[in-house]
Amino acid sequence: MPDEQSLPEKRGLILRIQRMSTEDGPGIRSTVFFKGCSLRCVWCHNPESISARPEVHWVGSRCIGCMSCIEACPAGALKGTGSGIVIDRKACTGCLRCSEACPSTAMEVYGRHISAGDLVDEVLKDRVYFEKSGGGVTLSGGEPTQQADFAGEVLKSLKAQGIHTALDTCGQCPWDRLEKLLGHTDLLLYDLKLMDEELHREYTGLCVSQILRNLVRVREFREKTGAPAQIWIRTPIIPFHTDNAENIRAIGTYIRDTLDGMVARWELCAFNNLCAHKYDGLGIDWTCRGYGLVRAGDLERLGHTAAEALSDPGVVHISGATRDSEEES
Repeated sequence: MPDEQSLPEKRGLILRIQRMSTEDGPGIRSTVFFKGCSLRCVWCHNPESISARPEVHWVGSRCIGCMSCIEACPAGALKGTGSGIVIDRKACTGCLRCSEACPSTAMEVYGRHISAGDLVDEVLKDRVYFEKSGGGVTLSGGEPTQQADFAGEVLKSLKAQGIHTALDTCGQCPWDRLEKLLGHTDLLLYDLKLMDEELHREYTGLCVSQILRNLVRVREFREKTGAPAQIWIRTPIIPFHTDNAENIRAIGTYIRDTLDGMVARWELCAFNNLCAHKYDGLGIDWTCRGYGLVRAGDLERLGHTAAEALSDPGVVHISGATRDSEEES
């Protein structure tokens, strides 16, 4: 049997590394966005992270109009129009030859393969920021548990370097994938979006039952091992979908009854529509395009509802841009 040093290093598909992040855990962090997700949330702010394969999109501001991409495409999936390059997503095979042929990087690729070692080396360049601010590295998505072996190697290596680690997950995965990551995770960021089974299926593509079962197992794992050291729950506040008192009250009741004393923070994260251009680039008609920011008063009221449902109301935090209550939608 080969020794550990001779085994091939794990490789994964990531979307990007976001440095100097302050929204994905404590301190200044480098957040690694993985590509590929088990859910299909209609409000997703990172639609380019959903597919588990690299995807190309056209960046008009970089295009010089040479049409090299069209000539390079073996599937005939590209067409030049008055408004730019149009990609036939059904015809596109993902060969990326258009991107290779483009001299101006206008045919940009979402997603790149990288080894666990190279990824760790890259984020460790930011070590000084982590040490000065109490920050670290967060694995986000997409969904990191979709690439559990790769994510596990990254987390394990970072922990060995003394780096604070965080895992941001929707919880929709087989338990064994999540379990292999928890022992190397200091902070678990766990999404609870909707408690109603049918609404969860309608708006995310899958039921909430697996997510809730895994959260119970997280509690049991932590009781036995002490890891992860902290658990934060995250709830996106989406107009017309999750932004009602009944849903927030149901989530709060679940946290109180199932995880009492274990949740250090419950974040209510206000919706924003700054990702519309991503949907345009992927040729997707975005359901939430016309939604405005959450009203400040509405978010504050949901915060009160959340606090009233918990044994410790101090764990509730609201975040994100809002608009004045008198502003029009």
